Amino acid sequence: MRILVINWQDRENPQAGGAEEHLHEIFGRLAARGHQVTLLVSGWPGSERRALLDGMEVHRTGGRHTFSLAAPWHYHRHLAASGFDVVVEDLNKVPLFTPAWTGGTPVLLLVHHLFGTTAFQEASFPVAAVTWLLEKAVPRAFRARPVVAVSPSTRDDLVARGMDPACIEVVPNGVDSGTFKPRQDVPRFEEPTLLFLGRLKRYKRVDLILKAVAVLADDVPPPRLLIAGTGDQQGALRAQTHDLGLDDRVDFLGYVSDDRKLELFRRSWVHVLTSSKEGWGITNMEAAACATPTVASDAPGLRDSVVDGSTGFLVPHGDVAALSGALRALLRDGMLRARMGARAKALADQYSWDGAANAIETILDRVVRTSLVG
Repeated sequence: MRILVINWQDRENPQAGGAEEHLHEIFGRLAARGHQVTLLVSGWPGSERRALLDGMEVHRTGGRHTFSLAAPWHYHRHLAASGFDVVVEDLNKVPLFTPAWTGGTPVLLLVHHLFGTTAFQEASFPVAAVTWLLEKAVPRAFRARPVVAVSPSTRDDLVARGMDPACIEVVPNGVDSGTFKPRQDVPRFEEPTLLFLGRLKRYKRVDLILKAVAVLADDVPPPRLLIAGTGDQQGALRAQTHDLGLDDRVDFLGYVSDDRKLELFRRSWVHVLTSSKEGWGITNMEAAACATPTVASDAPGLRDSVVDGSTGFLVPHGDVAALSGALRALLRDGMLRARMGARAKALADQYSWDGAANAIETILDRVVRTSLVG
């Protein structure tokens, strides 16, 4: 198949996150299987306009705030004559409404999650309002078109917005269990250690983790928190850390390499993710594959990747008392951590990127065949 995937970013973009990891894990595999995969994404200052990544031809146009305008222009000037069999709109950020400008080529919508009102927690009011309004138009723009959701939570959100459930299939994210796995020669940290790994964005609510660590500061021994990642909330989180008197208990690690990321998942006692909303929560599964339990907000997406009371704990979003209580229970009870870690690994072993790629390949093949029959 000749596949055009349109997303805001590729994995080399400095702002790349879980959605970009998903894009390359899935469509890189399809390219390796002989499909012709082209990516249309935004650029950033200093980026190359063309690249070859994971066997995929990458076209970069516009920037973070202009891509929605630049993408249709670039498509019509450089890609429309390529004869694509299918277009995949990988919805990450705001919708691009590809059916309106990709002609008669069949379109598959792939959705991680929609922001909804959580956009107002992250962006300025004008930007959040535009995002909210554009998302309201998604059901009409993609009416009767095939949709892939990465989690049951995302599917339920789409259905609640008015999309036909018969058109939506759930294909969960995978995890590389061949890489993400515990090793006996890599022991846990000696002191109780919590890990947050991800972009430092407002909707990730890392501030809740800091407040919980402050509650646990008088425990013996008190936990250490490792914050791995970068983002525009780093300054505010550092200031909060100082205000809470946690400078000696919190380490900001910044960007970490893949090897360091793997080490942190293996050595930390508990992984923590308190986002207000996610598509799935890839880091929950990467931690699980390393037999590390997660404490997470009981929020869309996260409740799909953590089994409450089995592979970790889900707590009411924003409830610092419940969050600190769940963390304390795991940090104090080594047997509980071991049991939950084992169950977490067993859960992660059920998901693979190969399996996810197989499912999406099958759906794309069906979409193309249906368009040919039509």
